[in-house]
Amino acid sequence: MIASVRGQVQAAGAGWVVVEIGGVGMRVEVPSGRVAQFVPGDEVQLHTSLVVREDSLTLFGFTGADDLEVFGHLIGVSGVGPRSALGVLSALSPGEIARAVAAEDEKPFRKVSGIGPKTAKLITVSLAGKLAQYAIESDSAVPASSPEEQVAASVSEGLVGLGWREADAEQAVRDALDAGAPAESSGLLRAALVLLQAGRAGSRAAR
Repeated sequence: MIASVRGQVQAAGAGWVVVEIGGVGMRVEVPSGRVAQFVPGDEVQLHTSLVVREDSLTLFGFTGADDLEVFGHLIGVSGVGPRSALGVLSALSPGEIARAVAAEDEKPFRKVSGIGPKTAKLITVSLAGKLAQYAIESDSAVPASSPEEQVAASVSEGLVGLGWREADAEQAVRDALDAGAPAESSGLLRAALVLLQAGRAGSRAAR
């Protein structure tokens, strides 16, 4: 198995990079969201996983060992192939994946091409308890949200619980804050509800 490659970047495109090793250009599939960091002429080292199929040998590479380990966990989930796993890591960092799994939130995975609702749910179930270290590391690197953001999130959740759509609830909370509503739960909730109800009344009148 090829565990890593190091050499000069010859070329890079959407989701791949060619690394020259001993005069041979080796193509490595990489997360598409991070291709910009591969500049022809620069030296790069990638942690790799060789996937063997009947008709192909494909090398998948990552700049971080964490990405490689999460990739291994993802392809171990039923229904998740190497390309789909690479797509997940193109859209989400190991920390974001870990947090979504810990929260049993399949929505981030459903946004990835090739990942349907059932597979997204299976990812959260299958990886439960396996990625805790990445969630902790990620949390330490992300600034804590401000008190206002925490109140806004709490009020949005409350509005969703009352039956409003998540997008409408979040927009109403933002609009209420922009209009000068107090950054405390009860006052912000009342202000957001006024905006939502006014919007609903307006849509009915337009009919």
